[in-house]
Amino acid sequence: MLEEVRFMARTMRAAQVVAYGKPLEIREVPVPEPHGEEVLVRIGGAGLCHSDLHLMHGEIPLLPSLPFTLGHENAGWVEEMGENVQGFSKGDAVAVYGGWSEKPDRFAWAGQEQLTDIRKWVGIGFPGGYAEYLLVPSYRYLLPLGDLSPIEAAPLTDAALTPYRAVKKLLPSLYPGSTVVIIGVGGLGQFGVQFARVLTPSCQVIAIDVDSKKLEIARELGADHVIHGREEDPVAKVKSLTGGEGAQGVVDFVGSSATMTQAWNMAGRQAKVVIVGLAGGKLEFTTKVLNEAELTTSVWGSQVELSEVLELARRGVIRPRIRRVRFEEINEAFEDLAHGRIEGRAVLVPHDTLENAATGPTQ
Repeated sequence: MLEEVRFMARTMRAAQVVAYGKPLEIREVPVPEPHGEEVLVRIGGAGLCHSDLHLMHGEIPLLPSLPFTLGHENAGWVEEMGENVQGFSKGDAVAVYGGWSEKPDRFAWAGQEQLTDIRKWVGIGFPGGYAEYLLVPSYRYLLPLGDLSPIEAAPLTDAALTPYRAVKKLLPSLYPGSTVVIIGVGGLGQFGVQFARVLTPSCQVIAIDVDSKKLEIARELGADHVIHGREEDPVAKVKSLTGGEGAQGVVDFVGSSATMTQAWNMAGRQAKVVIVGLAGGKLEFTTKVLNEAELTTSVWGSQVELSEVLELARRGVIRPRIRRVRFEEINEAFEDLAHGRIEGRAVLVPHDTLENAATGPTQ
């Protein structure tokens, strides 16, 4: 796909992993030259994701080599195109779908490319968007933004897409008056609350976290009830708020042993529990013979689902909370992310000033 990359004479800045456990370094690297179906995207925004912290520290050993450019939440403008690109013009605002794949298998054929091979994803198998430009292997991975800002659209490609898919998985288990619980209301969980409110308007939405400020945000975003996980027993409180039944849908955006156990124990009859968080916890699975609860996971989302997320954003139904970050601030932002000090999503804005970055591409 990108094995025979050609480079232009000019260079660009990129924030790269040069050694595991070390801060990212801002380095000058060659600008890739697109050919065939490839597109060079001028990055308008690249979202900082908690999973990148695991990659930076070598906890998820997937990077092909070092130095390496992370960044899988990307949006910007078409800068250059290969000779076989169709349907796009220079200057078009686009979101980049990042679940790239080379496998011709049933999941790719069904549009579920994020399930085929994680080692081909942008920012994991191939250089990502913590740079001024991103080489996309095919125009088929681009979605038009219309009047959406690339800075606001960048986190929609994962921080919104992942919870959208997870919440959709709950829908067959829900009914009017049932309850959805969102555990962890950070960057993904805040979108999870919004999607639970939008996709299940007749359901009760409960948000759980250990940060009072994030719980305030969850209430602002539509949660009917919030539970502070260190001040009260989340399982007992959910049972109380549901008349003893428990929740019919639970999404855990933390993934620790404690939260997964809570998620499973608060599940009601024929409920579905979806684990998204990557905290590395373990669940001692106990059978619930009398309630037929289901446990599953959810991985990123499909390109069709991303198109649906973008449409909801265009209609103003969901709204991202963004902290704009310059190259020089990226390590500070990751430090804040690691300690839970980012209220929504931090987004790298790599070009010029933050104000000029929103005006569009170079001509």
